Amino acid sequence: MARTKEFDPDAALQSALELFWRRGYEATSMADLVEALGIGRASIYATFGNKHELYLKTLERYAEFQNPRLLAELSQPGPALPAVRAVVRRFGGEASSDEGRLSGCFITNTAAELGPHDESAARCVERNWEHMETLLHSALVRAQAQGELPDDRDPLALARMLLTLMQGLRIVGKASKDPARVRDATEQALSLLD
Repeated sequence: MARTKEFDPDAALQSALELFWRRGYEATSMADLVEALGIGRASIYATFGNKHELYLKTLERYAEFQNPRLLAELSQPGPALPAVRAVVRRFGGEASSDEGRLSGCFITNTAAELGPHDESAARCVERNWEHMETLLHSALVRAQAQGELPDDRDPLALARMLLTLMQGLRIVGKASKDPARVRDATEQALSLLD
């Protein structure tokens, strides 16, 4: 007869996400995970797999919670351009906040730490970026159709530029103590939408 789990796998996954987000993949040991999750090493392996598999599951969980928010923000009825501007400004504001400086964006952190040499992590990052790009592109196409964005602008190229900017804001915001750097870059990029 199989034993029942004596812990909440969902809560454990959330704890692992928070630990990886705060410390990164390489700086987080299995001993750190055992302590943070409050469960034994064997239970971690039986429930989530090895450290790498657990990390990938935390990336998926992060996207599950972040992507619906972005979808809701960018698919509101009415004018689309104000929603795009608000999202980009939110990213800039979060990047230059005290909390944002400490943790950054889990996807961006993963891209910087693991992207160059971990194909599985890079695929997760790319899926997230493709989703963000698609949402931005759709909103910009809608803005153009509604006459908010000039006809000579390329919505796909603008979406890619904004995605790249938003990820860059997370990196710069994490390392810079000057919030004006992020704020000025945000506003200059948004001026390209005029």
